[in-house]
Amino acid sequence: MLRPLCPEIPGHPLHVIQRGHLQAACFFHEEDCVAYLGWLGRYAARFSCSVHAYVLMGNHVHLLVTSSRVGGVASLMRSSCEHYARYFDTTHHRDGALWEDRYQALPVHVGRYLVSCMRYIELNPVRARVVARPGHYRWSSFRANALGQNDPLLTPHAFYCALGRSAESRQAAYRALFQDQASARRTKARVQTGGP
Repeated sequence: MLRPLCPEIPGHPLHVIQRGHLQAACFFHEEDCVAYLGWLGRYAARFSCSVHAYVLMGNHVHLLVTSSRVGGVASLMRSSCEHYARYFDTTHHRDGALWEDRYQALPVHVGRYLVSCMRYIELNPVRARVVARPGHYRWSSFRANALGQNDPLLTPHAFYCALGRSAESRQAAYRALFQDQASARRTKARVQTGGP
């Protein structure tokens, strides 16, 4: 049974991290990612949860979620993870635990910390060196939050919306937050190689 490590407060966002059992892979194919996001969307709606950001990595998941009711995130994680695990076992002819027993649920203070958490989540594939830029990774919310790609799973948080008056200005302001990461990487590479 999946259990959180912290209590939920309705209306307060949580950074949820769910890892594969013994760090085993949870996603093998694109179809797996599509199935997981499908279950996540279905149960987010059922349990009054808003998903603001996400990334699916090979052996873990990061979510930024706000529930409007007590126990919403716990119900979301239990139901979506159980249904996805059944799908995964059937599809990949396996048996045994897919997820760690506990998921982490860390409270996120609103304001700039919320947007920083979104950025942290969406930079996971870059930090893991899966892709060079977050927009190159398909299984995250970056393309929606930064580029305006439609993603019905997402509900923009009020502090994300405060980045600009229009969708275009919000996306531009959000993209600018990622420029610092790219600049820092280029500077580090120059220092390491002795380049200009």
